[in-house]
Amino acid sequence: MTSTVPALGTRTAEGSALQAVLLDMDGTLVDTEGFWWDAESAVFADLGHTLDPAWKQVVVGGPMTRSAGFLIEATGADISVPEVSVLLNDAFERRIGQNLPLMPGAARLLGELAAQRVPTALVSASHRRIIDRVLHSLGPANFHLTIAGDEVARTKPHPDPYLIAAAGLGAAPERCAVIEDTATGVAAAEAAGCHVVAVPSVAPIEPAHRRTVVPSLEHVNLPFLHGLMTP
Repeated sequence: MTSTVPALGTRTAEGSALQAVLLDMDGTLVDTEGFWWDAESAVFADLGHTLDPAWKQVVVGGPMTRSAGFLIEATGADISVPEVSVLLNDAFERRIGQNLPLMPGAARLLGELAAQRVPTALVSASHRRIIDRVLHSLGPANFHLTIAGDEVARTKPHPDPYLIAAAGLGAAPERCAVIEDTATGVAAAEAAGCHVVAVPSVAPIEPAHRRTVVPSLEHVNLPFLHGLMTP
């Protein structure tokens, strides 16, 4: 976990406080969900197994241990979760360069949050080695805190990563807006008590109480996020 925390106090004219914005990485800010599936397919092909495309919706957005465990069980591959996790991270890193494709609206939104000094955290189920590579494209200065999946005892769908992020920024979870692209991430954010903006990447996500669904980050700006805090 890395952290540099600014002062809080971002408010609308009506006085509704947005204390922090917490953002998922893969599929939310960077267009990497396809890269992960390609990596998984290649690793298991080397092990002599072909992945069913329907499994992509199962493994997307989850922690490495869950995704790897599911694929091992589904294929019957003779390999352990720690062993295949190393292979998956290696394969993913080979597929990414210094400049990853950002999701539509991501650069503009991050720039707006930075310009207005809104406390932000990058909260990912990916491992630290992957986050640090992706930060080259996202801009490390755009985040005051980053949390990786291998740095917490329980990652998504448990609320722990978002609770840790809110605490690290000195924010109340109920005054945080979380931006996520998968049901797993949404479940984690909602369990933490945060307001959620869902931008579905692989599988549909339905609107719900304290959950707003948008087609892309191009529909999200600071006034929009402030509006989520209104009772």
